[in-house]
Amino acid sequence: MPHPNLPVRTTASDERGAAMPVPGVHASSLRTIGGTPLVRLGRLVPEGAADVLVKVEGGNPTGSYKDRMALAIVEGAERRGVLRPGQRVVEYTGGSTGSSLAFVCAVKGYPLSLVSSDAFAPEKLRTMRAFGADVTVLPSEGGRITPGLFVRMREEVERIVERDGAFWTDQFHNTDALTGYAELGREILGQAGADGVTVDVFCAGVGTGGMFAGVSAALRAGGLERAVALEPASSPTLTAGTAGPHRVEGIATGIVPPLLTHGPFDEALTVDEEEARRLALPLARQEGVFTGTSGALNVAGALRLAREAGVGHTVVTVAPDSGLKYLTGDLYTD
Repeated sequence: MPHPNLPVRTTASDERGAAMPVPGVHASSLRTIGGTPLVRLGRLVPEGAADVLVKVEGGNPTGSYKDRMALAIVEGAERRGVLRPGQRVVEYTGGSTGSSLAFVCAVKGYPLSLVSSDAFAPEKLRTMRAFGADVTVLPSEGGRITPGLFVRMREEVERIVERDGAFWTDQFHNTDALTGYAELGREILGQAGADGVTVDVFCAGVGTGGMFAGVSAALRAGGLERAVALEPASSPTLTAGTAGPHRVEGIATGIVPPLLTHGPFDEALTVDEEEARRLALPLARQEGVFTGTSGALNVAGALRLAREAGVGHTVVTVAPDSGLKYLTGDLYTD
């Protein structure tokens, strides 16, 4: 089924010879957000386990599902009149939100200030600057992601708001994010339903909580039985109430995010960070799913839940971004 934003003008053939819609000309690159594939894993799922489907979000314009959130937040602020033409936008970010906001603000003509850290992939920092954002990089504790780092980043954003009168997108509290992610959930329902598949279990890591909340709420409308929040075992905030340092970008910020209350989880599960990192290479080499640290952790959690659920059930998770963002580090080294 074609994405609703994409006009169809002709067809091509996929590897099975079936007709596929080919979009016409887009009025804006913002119209290319979404419509990403849902892929069934074939080689990493053990015998006797449930099917595992992965929503592969690396095909969004900046290679991340955060494009959905950034567009929804900016357009929501425009509709309410709280973001004026030419006003500066500001946010603190681990990288993908910043890249997505930089893309959206570049197209729409808003100046953008971002606060990030050297704890995050340099590819992300370069992408923010490539789209024209001003980027402030705060030093981390030995390259680790810690709760204190997010406190310092937030304080820097508050200074920029006071100095420049900037509009703070406030991704941890902004419910407009749910609008963008609900569409992701509806896409999953439509794609699974087209193959006669019912989604039984959804699992994903939690950062701002917006994606988990938006997607799980949409899936529950389609009969979802179980929503499982994932986090690294080294920072078990949801499962044990404690936070710790880790290297899984985009999740486990050391708090229970407010947006999570809009799509509450049935349970939380910890995943060993090293187990997840070891999965990244076989996930790429055996399944062709090329993603980052949080994507590998999501799939590791999904495989565990698939073994529990057994044959006849379906577990869905998300590969949030492209592995191209992680080539500088050690994730893809043998």
